Amino acid sequence: MTEKQNNLNIAGGLLLVVFLWGGNNVGTKWLVSTWPPIFTGATRFLVAGGILLAVLRFTKLLGEFKPIERALWPQLWLRGGFGLAAYIVPFCWALHLTAASHVALYVGASPIWALLAEERPRWNRASFRRYFSALLALAGVVVLFWPALRTGKASLPGEFCGLIASIAWANYNWQGRHLGLKIPGVEVAAHSMWMSGVWLLPLGLLEIFCFHNKFTVDAPHLGVQALCILFGGVVPYALWNSALRHWRASQVMLFNNFIPVTTTLWAFLLLREPLTPTFCAAMALIVAGVLISQMDWAKIFKVPESF
Repeated sequence: MTEKQNNLNIAGGLLLVVFLWGGNNVGTKWLVSTWPPIFTGATRFLVAGGILLAVLRFTKLLGEFKPIERALWPQLWLRGGFGLAAYIVPFCWALHLTAASHVALYVGASPIWALLAEERPRWNRASFRRYFSALLALAGVVVLFWPALRTGKASLPGEFCGLIASIAWANYNWQGRHLGLKIPGVEVAAHSMWMSGVWLLPLGLLEIFCFHNKFTVDAPHLGVQALCILFGGVVPYALWNSALRHWRASQVMLFNNFIPVTTTLWAFLLLREPLTPTFCAAMALIVAGVLISQMDWAKIFKVPESF
């Protein structure tokens, strides 16, 4: 397989991921209105990680299973499990406390944090292209949710949780990129998920006492949770971490900017929320940002490396 074909496969997988995560966000928003947020995230990752690990261990659908070196386990617990746990707690609480549009905007900003972690802005072609594409895509997210941001009621704790989730998601991707250099990406995803579930389950069980008046265990809630486990956990995290093994974290995370778009589409289809008039303009900005990041247009027009 050529490098071009491999890149196309990675991009196709990431587009599937953002489509699935859009539906997952709508399902999670509905769940955490009555379910404890940490409990929701902990049980989801605990089961999803177990399923993915079982597929790796007992089948060859995702490749040959290779035992992980003992020296790497502490890194998996801290970089993978704890890193993912540190993201899902503020993310679920942000969805519980504030509008989904606000949360999507914060998570849409995460590629900027990833870029700053990888490198500071520099006066050269590559740095300009990365930052310009990230800011262009982020502008699309702002345009998409501007009507909701103007009229929506802000919750200070919810906004704070959204900001922390954005930074924590960038950190998890950076840590996943580091682990992916030593461990296959799918294994990183599997272990990170069940380990994060172990980190969070005690807090999740305590949380139930605070939500005992609203916590409902019935077929609709269990069904949505099951769909989120499979199509919001097992499948997309396997593809996402595999992409981190081959691409820079900031490059992979630019696809985050599609998640607000797919979330809006899922909300339109499932919850009958109307599409905003700015949807097409936002979509154009986001697509342009991602395309600029993936193609070195400067080489086509023979722009020098340094300005």
